[in-house]
Amino acid sequence: MTPLAKLLEAALFASARPIAVEELASLDPESSPAALQSALDELREHYDVDGHGVELIEIGGGWQVLTRAEYTEAIERAQLAARPARLSGASLETLAIIAYRQPISRAEIEEIRGVMVGSVLKTLHERGLIDIVGRSEALGRPLLYGTTPVFLEHFGLRHLEELPRADELAVALRANAAVTPAPAAGAGVDIEGSEAPATAAG
Repeated sequence: MTPLAKLLEAALFASARPIAVEELASLDPESSPAALQSALDELREHYDVDGHGVELIEIGGGWQVLTRAEYTEAIERAQLAARPARLSGASLETLAIIAYRQPISRAEIEEIRGVMVGSVLKTLHERGLIDIVGRSEALGRPLLYGTTPVFLEHFGLRHLEELPRADELAVALRANAAVTPAPAAGAGVDIEGSEAPATAAG
C-alpha cells in the first residue's frame, strides 16, 4: 500500500467512530482531495481483494473500519465486542418521527405520538442520537430537534437520504429485529430494540 493509505489505515483503526474526510485530510495537509480518495479506494480494495475479516465502510458522515457482517454474530456470541444499549420502543418511535420530520419541536412530536416525550428526548439527547438544531418561529420559539452523525452510525447510514421511505420502514427494520408497526403518522414504529450493524475494528 502507499504511505498515505497506510497512514489512513492507522488512523481509522485507532478510531472508535467514523472519521470525516476533512479530518482524514488533516493527517497529511499536502495531499490533494483526489490523492486522499485514491488512498481510501486503495485501502478498501486491499481489504476486499485480500479477503480480510474487516472492511472499510462509508458510514455516519465518515469512514470506519468495521468487522464484516458475516463475522459479527460469532464475535458478539463470544462477548468479544461491546454492544450498544438497546433502545426502547418509545425511544425508537420518537427517533423515527424526528428522523423523518426534522427539524421538529417537542409539541409536534407529542401531537403525533399522543404522549409526553420529555424523558425520551432527554435519553436520546444523552446518547447523542439527537440534538437541538434551532428554534421554531412559532409562539414561544420552541426548540427544534434533529438527528446527529451518531444516529447515522448507529443505523448504518451514510446520510439521511438512505432512510427507507416511510411505508418501507417497518419492512426494513423487520429484517434485523422483531417489529410491530405503529399506526401513528410520521413513520412511527414500536420495536423492542435496535443494534448497530457492525463492530468497530479499532
